[in-house]
Amino acid sequence: MCTGRLKGAEVSCCVKYLLFGFNIVFWLLGAAFLGIGLWAWAEKGVLSNISSITDLGGFDPVWLFIVVGGVMFILGFAGCIGALRENTVLLKFFSVFLGLIFFLELTAGILAFVFKDWIKDQLNFFINNNVKAYRDDIDLQNLIDFAQEYWLCCGAHGPNDWNQNIYFNCTELNPSRERCGVPFSCCIKDPAEDVLNTQCGYDVRLQGRYIYTKGCVGQFEKWLQDNLIVVAGVFVGIALLQIFGICLAQNLVSDIKAVKANW
Repeated sequence: MCTGRLKGAEVSCCVKYLLFGFNIVFWLLGAAFLGIGLWAWAEKGVLSNISSITDLGGFDPVWLFIVVGGVMFILGFAGCIGALRENTVLLKFFSVFLGLIFFLELTAGILAFVFKDWIKDQLNFFINNNVKAYRDDIDLQNLIDFAQEYWLCCGAHGPNDWNQNIYFNCTELNPSRERCGVPFSCCIKDPAEDVLNTQCGYDVRLQGRYIYTKGCVGQFEKWLQDNLIVVAGVFVGIALLQIFGICLAQNLVSDIKAVKANW
């Protein structure tokens, strides 16, 4: 249909296959994210015991992969089939929902700028909740360790935030070996050590050993300020890709309607 002319109207092959290629990449990335999320859930036994979803007090990183992967998979699939089969319903579905996502991202960005203090409070609440649930899920544990090592921080506002965790709190009744300690990711690494010491956080808040004393909320804010251009560039790049996809879909829909109008 893209090569034939009917009274001057035609469907652009360039637009059609460019949109198809765009969505193939989108669809494959979504499938990869979704596959990783479902695999992680299967490894943790969630798929065989759905009630375990409610057992986690903090954020489960696997949710991010499943939600993002699921949305990308559905939109990519709709865009691929819509472009290949010249289906205006699927193409409109793709462009409308991609536009909705763009609008939500734009709204979130504006609200984040206007309500900076509220966002900071929510970030603090989010980190503290995950500190409490640190040992409840291996993926959550890895996420917190990565954040603390990357931003050279410990807890939301400092090492004593780990008193909120039942394993690390300093109460006398706490029988845990990790009492008055912090996770190894809070420790300042010794360049001379070749092997990671995962017990370096034991008793550190009693003995005053070398650990990061700055909180992750403050360090994250500092990182954002230092990398503002890079972060803004990434968001602008994502927005431009979304606008590009919407334009391609709308252009193809217009071509298809023009051809059908001449039948």
